[in-house]
Amino acid sequence: MLFTAPTFLFIFLPAIMLLYAVSPRALRNALLVIASVCFYTWGEVRFLPVLAGSIAFNYVAGCSIGLARTKGLRRVGVAVGVIANLALLTHFKYSDFLLTQINTLGSLWGQTTLPLSGSVLPLGISFFTFHAISYLVDIYRGTVRAQYNPLQLALYILFFPQLIAGPIVRYHAIAAQLAQRSFTHENFIAGTARFIVGLAKKLIIANTLGEVADQVFAVQNSALTPGIAWLGITCYTLQIYFDFSGYSDMAIGLARIFGFQFPENFNYPYTSTSVRDFWRRWHMTLSLWFRDYVYLPLGGNRHGAWRTMFNLYSVFILCGLWHGASWNFIVWGVIHGTIMVCEKVIRIPFTVPVLLRHIYVISTVMVAWVVFRAQDMTQAGAYLSAMAGHASGLNADYALALLLDRKTMLTLLLAAACICPVYPWLCAKLRPYYNHSLMAQCGVLCGFWLPMVLICLSIVASDTYNPFIYFRF
Repeated sequence: MLFTAPTFLFIFLPAIMLLYAVSPRALRNALLVIASVCFYTWGEVRFLPVLAGSIAFNYVAGCSIGLARTKGLRRVGVAVGVIANLALLTHFKYSDFLLTQINTLGSLWGQTTLPLSGSVLPLGISFFTFHAISYLVDIYRGTVRAQYNPLQLALYILFFPQLIAGPIVRYHAIAAQLAQRSFTHENFIAGTARFIVGLAKKLIIANTLGEVADQVFAVQNSALTPGIAWLGITCYTLQIYFDFSGYSDMAIGLARIFGFQFPENFNYPYTSTSVRDFWRRWHMTLSLWFRDYVYLPLGGNRHGAWRTMFNLYSVFILCGLWHGASWNFIVWGVIHGTIMVCEKVIRIPFTVPVLLRHIYVISTVMVAWVVFRAQDMTQAGAYLSAMAGHASGLNADYALALLLDRKTMLTLLLAAACICPVYPWLCAKLRPYYNHSLMAQCGVLCGFWLPMVLICLSIVASDTYNPFIYFRF
């Protein structure tokens, strides 16, 4: 079930909020667990046993690590827990990719082809697996205590706002809130406003530009032109940001409604002045996860330049694989790893104008997005060649005019404005009103956010195009 689906907006969410508001505090965790199970099974009931088994295993593993009296036993416990979680993820997400590579190598030697498993990727497996791994490792490190209440651990992993799309929330960030939190009108208003912003990002900007990007990337390689190629990747660059940051906003807003404070996941990454800065702003919870559980344990930058380069490449290759089992994602990770290594060696001097830094970052990121979005490396190569001017498709002017209509141009202008910190500025302007009475807060909510809601609901009611890029990552 998507956050933008009519069933979620008109039935599921209002019902859960009403039941939550009237439920006693002691029953609210159970209600949210039941709601999260319903949310998951609506679209993926066959994989509910996998999710339930993961929760049960990690509960036992966490308790075992927490109760272990020696460091050796804790080390064994965390090793078994991490390996088991990675094995689950590998089976569903990477087994066919690995078998395909083995078959490709085997064919060179005349070996028998191994049958593919045909595994279907369960919804949210990359997210709930990373949640579980961070939980077990943090218990081992002593950052958090093991959770002996199975309901609270189930809610941490199952909670529907973060279940299929992130952000990746560390257990320690919400451990206290799992036990006690408040359902207040301030949280309700702030969470609703944040949810509306995310809904608008997704429906008004991401979906509109996504249609154009899909049409361009469906064009045959021989029919591409530089203008069409640049339009397509520009639309996709904006689509993926507003799609994923919109879902993150909705998740943060929903969590706030129910009394949880989720960490921020995006901080206007397209305003970065270096690729390193970009990764401090893009999908921040994933970047921090890889930093704390991969990069630093590998040694970080503490063991010389060559080891630092190896660690950076390892992190970004794994980051690419996290997004999908494909050579495209691996190459995408290598591109970012290479740029990060280059920035370590060749530091951009502060004398370089900020505008040139922005152009450098956006250009680099857009080139990498081509590899990320393309169906395979052949298409990626042809697409990049077209962007470089080495293409001349037929009826180019006519095709470009059809794609770049008034709706697309207005959406591109709106997106260009919204990649800058407009929302914090608006919140700062409205914050004095939130300090007034409840009626004043409701007035602000209705006066500023209600028109946006009406536009979004009209899109939900009339538009069938509603993809989500990270739906099965």
